[in-house]
Amino acid sequence: MSRIGKKAIDIPDNVKAIITNGIITVTGPKGELSATLFDDVDVQINDSSINVIPKSPNKKARSFWGLTRTLIDNLVAGVSEGFIKTLEIQGVGYRAQVQGNTLQLALGFSHDVKYEVPEGIEIKCSKPTEITIEGIDKQKVGQTAAEIRRFRPPEPYKGKGIRYKDEYVFRKEGKKK
Repeated sequence: MSRIGKKAIDIPDNVKAIITNGIITVTGPKGELSATLFDDVDVQINDSSINVIPKSPNKKARSFWGLTRTLIDNLVAGVSEGFIKTLEIQGVGYRAQVQGNTLQLALGFSHDVKYEVPEGIEIKCSKPTEITIEGIDKQKVGQTAAEIRRFRPPEPYKGKGIRYKDEYVFRKEGKKK
């Protein structure tokens, strides 16, 4: 039995969920998201909750049970609250700024790195060393944060680079004489 799959998903008052032709569509104050449902699970929408039930006791159905419940929960959370990831930049001269639909990063390369902001994502730089990524799709927010971090991941000797907020970077000791 899936511990995650057994839990019911609470639907807030301002969110509506509809299933049509194997696609669940969730609409809320922040927007609308949809996901394709797997054939091995059955989704039931009540007045204030959504339940996911496997159609058979085989391994494939049980595997998709918890996954489907988590995906639907992320849709509901995204359209009601949204998701936020924060990145920190550490290093002398490293900074970021948003210019229109482009994030410009000075990361110690000969030229600034320019990153086009994907559709549905909002990027803010409250400080030159802090990037906030917001959106309703959890996968897009996480993918955008990972792509920006990939430009200069934190290195273990001085800790310079782009890291997630509250990420611990294991520091190594340098050469000894």
